[in-house]
Amino acid sequence: MSHVEKEKKKLLNRLARLRGQIAAIERAVTEDRECARVLQQATACRGALDGFIAEVIEDHIREHLVDPAAADDSPRRRAADELIDIVHAYLT
Repeated sequence: MSHVEKEKKKLLNRLARLRGQIAAIERAVTEDRECARVLQQATACRGALDGFIAEVIEDHIREHLVDPAAADDSPRRRAADELIDIVHAYLT
């Protein structure tokens, strides 16, 4: 992945949060917490992972599929923006 440092930092922050959420799930299972609590934490983790995936897809589209010199109203740029909106709507 050859993303700019700002995007890389954002992704690494998301991964750190995911790591914490996974650890919380592990603790809940180890401590025999009730099923509803474990499921709630697992669902939050899944949402965080979906957000991470959406960010990687968006970065990929912007970095590799759209010409940075293209005008904001070019058909390709508009299609890329629409695709990004769809990915975010589906995953987040």
